[in-house]
Amino acid sequence: MHNAQTILITGATTGIGRHTALHLARAGHRVIATGRNAEALTTLRADAVGLQLDVVTLDVTDRASLAHAAAEVARLTGGRGVDVLVNNAGYGEAAPMLEVREADVRAMYETNVFGLLAVTQAFLPAMVARGAGRIVNISSVGGRLTLPLFGAYNSTKYAVESLSNAMRMELWPLGIRVVIIEPAATKTEFAKTSVRKMDTYRRADSPYVALYARTDRMTAQTERTATDPLVISRVIERAVTSRAPRARYVAPFSGRVIVALAEWLPTRVFDWLITRLMGLTRAGLGLGVGSPRRTVAEN
Repeated sequence: MHNAQTILITGATTGIGRHTALHLARAGHRVIATGRNAEALTTLRADAVGLQLDVVTLDVTDRASLAHAAAEVARLTGGRGVDVLVNNAGYGEAAPMLEVREADVRAMYETNVFGLLAVTQAFLPAMVARGAGRIVNISSVGGRLTLPLFGAYNSTKYAVESLSNAMRMELWPLGIRVVIIEPAATKTEFAKTSVRKMDTYRRADSPYVALYARTDRMTAQTERTATDPLVISRVIERAVTSRAPRARYVAPFSGRVIVALAEWLPTRVFDWLITRLMGLTRAGLGLGVGSPRRTVAEN
């Protein structure tokens, strides 16, 4: 039986964060679940009756909110701080690089990258003072390979990978272990939310109009192959409790296969496979094979 730990989880109101908060609390840990949606936190607390689960409102992009949350965590822990920080807050939006809005990219970076760094720096000092602690950063297989339409989101996860790699080496001598979790597609609202955003980019003269029309089918395909969030929660638990955690965990097994394939195949071959799977060909975009490029409005 592992020792119970105090674990703070960001982005715990939905998806992987919510499932993991309940899973770790049921495993006997004390969980401090945080998120922006106060109503969702109240529901989470109600679902955790009998468990050691506290909720604290936290918007990782708001420094005042972070300061308030840090003070509340200090109060809840008697000034000791947390043993483990799970940086889970994050989201993705899908759009072609030709048309993605700068404001949308900046917003993703504020949450996925700058928010993660700010939260980590807020809770690290207590760990450093004790000479022990663990940081678990939720990345993605998309932090190891890039998919069409997810270039902006994937770039935030590449940044998380780099930040995590530096943290792992810098914090090791201070007694703090840093672990990266790289989930593949998971049965949460992530896919629907990210692909739905594409609807806001639709316009009649876009070369990707045929691709936008297939967003529902793309979402359904993703959901059919997605893994149960319990699989990811168990991997996070392993990262939290292992005496000698790996530097990174890819889950499920299909995710490891995809990453290995991307690293093994020549880039041109991998690109060929992915673009055809997603219909990113001239024929798939309704542009005609071998014909001059034209907009849909001209057809």
